[in-house]
Amino acid sequence: MKVLFITTSHNKPGQTGGWLEDLAVPYYVFMDAGAEVTIASPNGGALPLPHQSQSIIIVTRKARHLLNEAMAMTFLSRSITLKDAKAEEFDVVFMCGGHGALWDLAGNKSVKRLLEAFNNSGKPIGAVGHAVAGLLSAQNKSGMLLVKGRRLTAFSNSEEKRAGLHNAIPFLLADTLRSLGAIYSSTTDCISYVVADDNIITGQNPASSEEVANRIVAWYTIIKKPNLVAKSVNV
Repeated sequence: MKVLFITTSHNKPGQTGGWLEDLAVPYYVFMDAGAEVTIASPNGGALPLPHQSQSIIIVTRKARHLLNEAMAMTFLSRSITLKDAKAEEFDVVFMCGGHGALWDLAGNKSVKRLLEAFNNSGKPIGAVGHAVAGLLSAQNKSGMLLVKGRRLTAFSNSEEKRAGLHNAIPFLLADTLRSLGAIYSSTTDCISYVVADDNIITGQNPASSEEVANRIVAWYTIIKKPNLVAKSVNV
């Protein structure tokens, strides 16, 4: 299984970039499954991970492990550029969250190209938290927005307020998904919540990243064939 991670390059003072748990936990899920993982970002190179995502209070055991593992840290410092990523070379795409995704994954032409190619081939698309913004401009084979009529989750409005950034971000993702015709749902703040609809599997927040990755591994391991993807399964 060849997995393409997509993450943000956004790194400006007062605005968060990626989120460590959204990277570290899925990384180990896929590596434990024997996958080959490549990471891509708009600018390539080292990934911006805000200090608050590495706080001892919130960082998980797997995230701490990643910070202390030389191979994993090399992985985080050598992302390829999105424009150089080719969908046909991968079996799975996994978009990692962090507020930065609202700035440079939403509407990104390379992300749009990749997601449309994955979707048209029936390959699994995973996204966690703010990374669901990468889906906003993607279209299906009929030219309809990919999110329209799809059951999805993403970082909720109440979680934005809890983070204290709801007035600093370019848009509220949950509201934007609804406005584009997505069937959005969420649960209690900071609790794992995953929704699967066809080949698209989304998680509400960092706590959901492990379950999204596990479901993609199960999908690939057990089913493998795109035309056998379960329809509209809520989890």
